[in-house]
Amino acid sequence: MATEKKPAAPITVEERLKKLYELQTIFTEIDRIRTIRGDLPNEVKDLEDTLAGLHTRVGNYQNEIRDLNAQLVAHQNKIENKKQLIDRYKEQLDNVRNNHEFDNLTKEIEYESLQIALAEKNINEVNRTIEFRNRDIEETENRIADQMHILNEKKEDLANIVSETRQEEENLIAKSKTLEPMIDERTLTAFKRIRKNARNGLGIVVVDRNACGGCFNRIPPQKQIEIKMHKKVIVCEYCGRIMIDPDLVQE
Repeated sequence: MATEKKPAAPITVEERLKKLYELQTIFTEIDRIRTIRGDLPNEVKDLEDTLAGLHTRVGNYQNEIRDLNAQLVAHQNKIENKKQLIDRYKEQLDNVRNNHEFDNLTKEIEYESLQIALAEKNINEVNRTIEFRNRDIEETENRIADQMHILNEKKEDLANIVSETRQEEENLIAKSKTLEPMIDERTLTAFKRIRKNARNGLGIVVVDRNACGGCFNRIPPQKQIEIKMHKKVIVCEYCGRIMIDPDLVQE
């Protein structure tokens, strides 16, 4: 006759607290690893976004210069056309029949000369703008070179940190997965919820000098006694963290 397998004895509150604290130390170490490299990916992303913006700026400057060069050609063609008109009007001056025709031709020559002067002024302004834009492109490209240098350094640092910490993080995660089944689901779920809402990721804290190790508020005497008895899970009435007797941690 087969012997019936006895059900596993329920884990005591004291053991739950010990396992929770051990799990917390593992999670804290994982958090530390992720914090070390956590800033670098954001920095790399910010630099990549900055570089994309700088490249776009250079492209916009180049498009503007292309449009300005087209304006230069238009102004230069306009000047050539006006000069041809002036030459034609001057030829007609030799054949005028009265003062009225002479005055009209003279006014046309003056008008076209003013148009040439205006076009030459516009050409000077366009050339100055092109000069400014070329200078902007040079400054932006210098900045791109500097940012690329920094980006490459950040990427190298990130690759090194990821390489150095990947195995450690994987080992810690594996250890936490081994430890979690030793804690009842209700307590584990509550612990993870508290940890998620806690600013520093601490779901369970050691009582220190009769105060909560998370928010440092003083614990009422009755609760201090209950914590030392290890008979139930006690949470801080101020921050909601689970509290553990320092004697258990020393064990």
